Amino acid sequence: MQIIKHGTNIDFIGKRKPALLISTAINVAILVGIALFGLNLGVDFAGGTVVELKFNHPVSAEEVRRRATEGGLHDVQVQQIGAKEENSYLLRMGGVTQLTPENTVQVENALKGVGTVKLFNADQDNGLVNVRYEQKQDLQKLRSAVESLGIGVNDVRELGQAQSGGFDYQIVASGIADRIFSALGRGHLDDKGNPDFVKQRVDYVGPQVGKQLRNKGIMAVLYAMIAILVYVAFRFDFKFGPGALVAMVHDVIMVLGFYLVTRAEFNLTAIAALLTIVGYSVNDTIVVYDRVREEMARFKGKPLPEIINIAVNETLGRTILTSLTTALSVLGLLFFGLGEIRDFAGAMLVGIVVGTYSSVYIASPLTIWLDERAAAKAQRSKKGQTAAA
Repeated sequence: MQIIKHGTNIDFIGKRKPALLISTAINVAILVGIALFGLNLGVDFAGGTVVELKFNHPVSAEEVRRRATEGGLHDVQVQQIGAKEENSYLLRMGGVTQLTPENTVQVENALKGVGTVKLFNADQDNGLVNVRYEQKQDLQKLRSAVESLGIGVNDVRELGQAQSGGFDYQIVASGIADRIFSALGRGHLDDKGNPDFVKQRVDYVGPQVGKQLRNKGIMAVLYAMIAILVYVAFRFDFKFGPGALVAMVHDVIMVLGFYLVTRAEFNLTAIAALLTIVGYSVNDTIVVYDRVREEMARFKGKPLPEIINIAVNETLGRTILTSLTTALSVLGLLFFGLGEIRDFAGAMLVGIVVGTYSSVYIASPLTIWLDERAAAKAQRSKKGQTAAA
């Protein structure tokens, strides 16, 4: 099957300067946007709680969101998963426990109202409140004081008498998941007092763990780029390596732009998309580089821009077929997938387009610039030697 006629000679390289200018402007705009607005970090990276619920009757995402809002949850994210008739939803909310920096002060004041407090300490990440009273206290009073603020309490523990005097107690706040269950079940209970949904899954990610996952994900992308740079430099020539690296960086920033504009969740699935795009980008670049190396042997003495233009034209049919085939499979996921699958497909589609583009207008121009710089340096050295003679 021949898509591109033999001998086609489109002047791709001749338009490299305006293409570079436009690409640079877009990349800078994306980086500025990320600095100003940030990415919409998912629970994987920002920390929080994910709850999967399956309702026993048809219900829309808008109704689930309305019930959550009426129950006091104004920052919960609702996402339908699976087939529509399954009535299954994922609810995401920041935080792991109901103890927050805002209500910790209220908890301290409420506990001071029970008795004289000698020591107060709150571990918000784990939902623990440690308090020391001068006198022994009733556990139920401590529970009621905290629950009066709308904060769920899982347990109140008496830790015993302190050596320095006083009595120690520990209050364990409920998790965000319990708050979600309570909010959605409010006013929707059957005769037996059971809500109209079943808890399928509850996942917690603490802020420290989320930070570690985010850092490791970023490092994974950087390590992949460095490894590919070394591979390209050794397989071809050093002047080819920087072009491949800059093209990969360009593609990663472009995909980050997709997450910035669409506000899709940036999570571990997004890191998988970035790693896939890095591999796809360098694959197309290596195909062009390989053909450039062959043409350099055939057309010795011909300027490198002309050789690259010939190589790009000769691999154009292969590039179109590969890109279209990959894009068609991704489009299926984009149209029929849900949630993270759809976001992944959208990022991949952007990556396929910019990955093909960067092989021609990012990697190749940088290679030409390095070659011209090396030639100019050699020319200056030759003139210096002639003058010295």
